Amino acid sequence: MPRAYSLDLRTRVVGYVDSGHSRHAAAAHFGVSVSFVVNLLRAWRETGRLRPRPSGGRRHSKLDPHRAFLLGRVAEREDITMPELSAELSANGTTVDPASISRWFIRNGYRFKKNAAGQRTRSARHSQGAGKLGRKAPAQHGP
Repeated sequence: MPRAYSLDLRTRVVGYVDSGHSRHAAAAHFGVSVSFVVNLLRAWRETGRLRPRPSGGRRHSKLDPHRAFLLGRVAEREDITMPELSAELSANGTTVDPASISRWFIRNGYRFKKNAAGQRTRSARHSQGAGKLGRKAPAQHGP
C-alpha cells in the first residue's frame, strides 16, 4: 500500500498554489498528480488541515448500534427477509443494503440455513423421520 505524502511536501504544495501558481503547475513542479493537488487544496479549504487521513484499521459497521433491534426482529419473526429488515431500518433512518445485513449476521456468527423448500432447517430430533411419513426402510438382504 502506498504511503501518504509527507506533511512538509503538503505544506510546500499549498504555499506554492497560494503564491499564485496553478494547480497543474504545482503538480508538475513537485512531481505529484494533479488530483492530489486538487484534493489537498479542497481539504485545506474545507477543514484547514493538511495531515493525511489515517489508513487501514478496522472499519466499524453502521449496523453494530442496531444489534439488539436486528436480533430482536429475527427472534420475533424467524422467516423475516433481509429486504424487510432493510426497509425497517431505513424507516428508522439507517439506509443499508440487504446484502450488508446478511454479511453482518454472518460476520457476527449467525447462520440461517434453509432447505430446498425455503423453510429453515430443523435439528434431527425435530424433523419428520421416515416412520412419520409412512415409508419403511428397504429390507437388508444378506449375502
